[in-house]
Amino acid sequence: MTVGIVGLGLIGGSMAKAFRENTDHQVLGFDANTAVDGFAQLSGIVHGELTETTIPSCDLLILATYPAAAKEYLVKIAPNLSHNAIVIDCLGTKERICELGFALAREHGFIFVGGHPMAGSERSGIKFARADLFEGASMVLVPPDGNDILLLQRLKELLNPLGFARITVTTAQEHDRRIGFTSQLPHLISNAMVQSPSAMLHSGFSAGSFRDLTRVAELNSRMWAELFLENQENLIEELDVLLSSLGQYRAALAQRDSEGLQSLLEAGSRRKKEISKQ
Repeated sequence: MTVGIVGLGLIGGSMAKAFRENTDHQVLGFDANTAVDGFAQLSGIVHGELTETTIPSCDLLILATYPAAAKEYLVKIAPNLSHNAIVIDCLGTKERICELGFALAREHGFIFVGGHPMAGSERSGIKFARADLFEGASMVLVPPDGNDILLLQRLKELLNPLGFARITVTTAQEHDRRIGFTSQLPHLISNAMVQSPSAMLHSGFSAGSFRDLTRVAELNSRMWAELFLENQENLIEELDVLLSSLGQYRAALAQRDSEGLQSLLEAGSRRKKEISKQ
C-alpha cells in the first residue's frame, strides 16, 4: 500500500514515522518547505517525495497542513487521485474542508473523510515528530455517511498502525461546535493570559497552575488564526459564555460578596468533579 502525506510538521511527520516503523507501506511525503522535504527523505522519515506523478499511486492520502493550503492542494490534485483512494484531512476544523472534500470526491470518484487526531504538542515542526505521538489518543472522523460500516472498518484498519485507542465518528458541525470549547478556547485563553504584564514577573511565584494554564500559549500563530476564523461563530459563542461567567466573578469581587463568590467557586468545583467522572 502507498501512503501519501501532505505537510510534514508535527502531525504529518509523526504519521510518516509511525507508518514507516509499524508497516511495510510505501510512504511518500510533500512539504511546501523544501528544506523539510529534503530532511524527511534524507533521514528516512519518508521513502520519497509525493508529486503529481506519484499521487495516482496513493491508496491513502493524508492532508496535514494549514486549512487554506489543504483546500488549495485538494482542489489541485483531485483529478489525479485514483478511484476509491481515501483522502483524510487532519485540520482542526471540519465544516469547510468537508464541504469541499465531499463535493470533490463525488465529482472525481475518490473517498474523502474528515479527520482530527486528538494529539499534539506545544512544539511544532518535523524535528518534534515522533512515531508514538498518537498512541492512546482519539481520532475523530467525519465520513460522508456515518452509517457506512464497511468504510468505517476500512478506516480503522488503515489508521491502526498509528496507535489510536479510540475512533470517534461525528458530523462536521458537531465537531466544530465541540472543538471550539475543548481546544480553541483554551488555546486562546492561554495565549491571552501570558500577555498580562504580570506574566513576566512569575518566576519564583508560580507553580503547576500557571504552567498548566499557559502550556499552549506558545502556538503557531498563522495556523491557529486560520482555525479560529474558520470556526468563528462557535468560538465567539464560547467566548461570550466565558466572558459572562468571568463577569460574575468580577462583580462578586468588586462588591466584596463573600457568599456569592463562594457559591460561584463551589459550583465550578462541582462541575469539575462531574466532568472528571466521564
